[in-house]
Amino acid sequence: MNDACARMADEARAHAGTHTPSTFRTALLAVPGADRDAWLDRVLGLDDIPADSSELPAGCVPYLPCSVDALLAIVDGAGITSDDVVVDIGAGVGRALAIVQRLTGAPGIGIEVQSPLVARALVEVDIRHADVDAIELPVGSVYLLYCPFSGARLQRLLDKLAAVDRPIRIACIDLPLSACHWLTLCAEVGGVAVYANHAR
Repeated sequence: MNDACARMADEARAHAGTHTPSTFRTALLAVPGADRDAWLDRVLGLDDIPADSSELPAGCVPYLPCSVDALLAIVDGAGITSDDVVVDIGAGVGRALAIVQRLTGAPGIGIEVQSPLVARALVEVDIRHADVDAIELPVGSVYLLYCPFSGARLQRLLDKLAAVDRPIRIACIDLPLSACHWLTLCAEVGGVAVYANHAR
């Protein structure tokens, strides 16, 4: 990230409390695409993410932040507004929830199995230390899945989501769900796909 982008990030961080979703989006889009992730990490003060811990169950994907451009595609493709509640499965430190909240005003809940990541979570987001296999899903209208796991664990999560009897959207990054008969594909951009359940 060049010096100009770093100054823009410092300015955005200094004025974080005064940004509306519209002004934050304008500031973010003014940053060249290749610098957006570094810019966001600087705005959020994310420079010391803990390493993955032994709590990570077999079959789960290590912490990997979702790109800003993928999150922009999710916000637009899922039509997220301040009326939504976004649930991030495998939320890490809450980076994705923080940017979605800043872009839309939507509150969020993150589920993260690794306690060091929960301990480092951003203060503006609600990150809960839990194994999604062992809990009831938080009530939300949009569920974010950045390929948190696969196989039987993923199927158990999908079974929980299939049982939801209210309208929900599921936003996936690099995780096609074409075999789920209870979902309809609503939007697809690159590796991002947004589905809606049939209750919608």
